[in-house]
Amino acid sequence: MPRRPTKRRQILGNRPLTFSPFARTSCMARNHILKTKVMKSHSKHEGNGFIRKSPEPQSESSDSSSSGEELEEIQADFAFFDPKPDDFHGVKTLLQNYLDKTRWDDIGFSDLILGQTTVGSVVKIEGDEDSGVFGFITALNLERYKDSRSIMDLKQYLLKVCKDNERENDLKKLLEEQTSSVGLIVSQRLVNLPPQLLPPLYDALFDEISWATEDEPTKELQDSFRFKLYILISKIYKLKTTNGKKTNRKKKPIQESFIYVKAEDEIFHKLCLWSFCFPLHTQTASKVEDYELMGIVMAVEASKVPTFRNELKALISES
Repeated sequence: MPRRPTKRRQILGNRPLTFSPFARTSCMARNHILKTKVMKSHSKHEGNGFIRKSPEPQSESSDSSSSGEELEEIQADFAFFDPKPDDFHGVKTLLQNYLDKTRWDDIGFSDLILGQTTVGSVVKIEGDEDSGVFGFITALNLERYKDSRSIMDLKQYLLKVCKDNERENDLKKLLEEQTSSVGLIVSQRLVNLPPQLLPPLYDALFDEISWATEDEPTKELQDSFRFKLYILISKIYKLKTTNGKKTNRKKKPIQESFIYVKAEDEIFHKLCLWSFCFPLHTQTASKVEDYELMGIVMAVEASKVPTFRNELKALISES
């Protein structure tokens, strides 16, 4: 059944593409067209100067400004499209380091994302559906895809990195007993897309989930989108500690315990039922003094989604 698009155009002013507590990263939602500025690197991009010319697109875990390359701002229109097989390489590239340096079936995982077209979108240049992928978002039912090697690898990875005994019990229950109602939200994008794209991105995702419970052709498929809980895997900067105490070597003002790589994670973290952090082997060129980059897993009840959507709009409007 066709999607129910809500098309909107909005002009965005210039925004600095710098690190902040709610990082200036984003993506956007299908049929929501926004005009904004994207960074161009002369040493990697040619032709019309769009990022899609880059052989190595940079996701949130990459440092887009540390290489010393000359950058300039260009105009670009973005839109959301249904995932399709031609998007494979773009999606797989954005999944780089999604599970740190673990060897896992990221090829099969990319296929799952692209095969689910009723819920999920990819971000491309407006009017050029064959362009490179700038970002994507989806929600996968863990029970529906339980026999996929990629999902089995992902579950094994989560159980391995969880060192908190209490959280380990919660995680095992979620991965082994509650999978039929658990949705894995996966949202990856390039670092230099503006945060104003986030609200329509998540509005589109959660609207599509709602529509799928009515529009899918079978009751089994409809029920697979009746999520009660969402799980998210992301990255976060956590304040370093020494002997159990937060570091503050230069007697700086009180620092926040966390700095969020993705703006939406600030809200997910506040609303989550439980969460845990774990060390990463992969580190980016970007460093934040007194903080270390960590992995974070969050479990968020589906009942919190309306609150999340409202708070995300408020957060982005203030940034």
